[in-house]
Amino acid sequence: MDRAVGKLQTLVRIPTVSDRDPDRIDTDAFAGFVEELRAQFPLLHEHLELTPIRTPATTQGLLFRWRGRKAEKPVVLMAHLDVVPVEGDWQHGAFSGDIVDGEIWGRGTLDDKGALVAVCEAVERLLERGHQPAQDVWLSFGCDEEVFGQAAPMAVEELRSRGVRPWIVVDEGGAVAHGAFPGVSTPVGVIGVTEKGVTSLELTVEGRGGHASTPTRLGPTARLARAITRLDDAPMPAHVPEPTLELFRRLAPHAPLPMRPLMANAARLGPVLPRALVLAGPETAAMTRTTFAVTTLQGSPALNVIAQKATAGVNIRVMVGDTVESVLEHVRTAIDDKHVRIDVVEANEACPVSPMTNADAGFRLLEETITEVFPDAVAAPYVMMAATDARTFTTVCDRVYRFAPFRMTKAQRQAIHSYDEHLGVDAFVEGVRWYQRLIERIPE
Repeated sequence: MDRAVGKLQTLVRIPTVSDRDPDRIDTDAFAGFVEELRAQFPLLHEHLELTPIRTPATTQGLLFRWRGRKAEKPVVLMAHLDVVPVEGDWQHGAFSGDIVDGEIWGRGTLDDKGALVAVCEAVERLLERGHQPAQDVWLSFGCDEEVFGQAAPMAVEELRSRGVRPWIVVDEGGAVAHGAFPGVSTPVGVIGVTEKGVTSLELTVEGRGGHASTPTRLGPTARLARAITRLDDAPMPAHVPEPTLELFRRLAPHAPLPMRPLMANAARLGPVLPRALVLAGPETAAMTRTTFAVTTLQGSPALNVIAQKATAGVNIRVMVGDTVESVLEHVRTAIDDKHVRIDVVEANEACPVSPMTNADAGFRLLEETITEVFPDAVAAPYVMMAATDARTFTTVCDRVYRFAPFRMTKAQRQAIHSYDEHLGVDAFVEGVRWYQRLIERIPE
């Protein structure tokens, strides 16, 4: 078995779980991960310059510099070592790293230790051969990505202070997706050329409260429930951004015959296309609009007490073309209730769109490497729905991409941040090769 597989198993077994509360973080696990990474990749640590990124939560991100023959067009490869908490009933232990039926099981195999280990193994193998990259290569490994932490912004500031402006940045997100689009059996190497902005709101309703035996109409919980229902019944208008149109153009030759002209001419379909995508299911619907998800609820502390205050958290993914302000105005209009207070917890606009045609040397580098390592796949841009540390690098780089070089089924994609996360052994080894070839192909 490929030696990199055992390294991934070892690092998956270290429970580097993030938390917004620093007191709930197992800092020993994070420190142990950093030490184990050094043990697993000795040449990387010997030949690359390491700048520790020490966060306020006392965990440590890692910023490595691999000096190239030139430094004018630096390349940044990103990943993160933290994972989300474990929930659900797993078939195999969440931190077991077990290999069963050709799959490596465990939290972080897909998000994002698989990519981190694949990057490190690619570098280690190239160092064994005495390879020097054409340009400086920086490895930026965050430790708090899952909680929108400080490691990535601090790494950006470190680069800025050194006068480093990356030519291209490649982070997690995207994949060689199987079964991602209705009617298309060809795997698609989707490259995130932008990502939705993450904005969170808290809806609050306050009232007198009291005994549950004498309720009044539209108390805090009922009024809050009405606000949630109104918001759920009023989705943002759907539209199809240019990356999605380009995705369809590239998929058109691989779609069923009746769909090919529609996909090839998607830009001319007007409102018909977004309506069709909304009807196709939540995955494709999210490609067309800003989304709202009510994620947290809090009311009375007891069954027989009417709540004095009821709150709901709303997680919003802001689509390219919308703004935080336009989204807030939509929420206010949809809820239409002066008794519902709307507080902004965090606000982030959608990311700029990176170049996405093969006329651009950066995108072409990714596209051609995907084609070489995954010859059965179609490389195509898309709008990433989730958030990554890459968003912080858009202030210092015009080519920020999100692509994890692993084959993933729909079930695997659904396991991210859920239970039964797993990565195929062969898929992982392919990912190592992809990073290796990417580094080898960096242009002068």
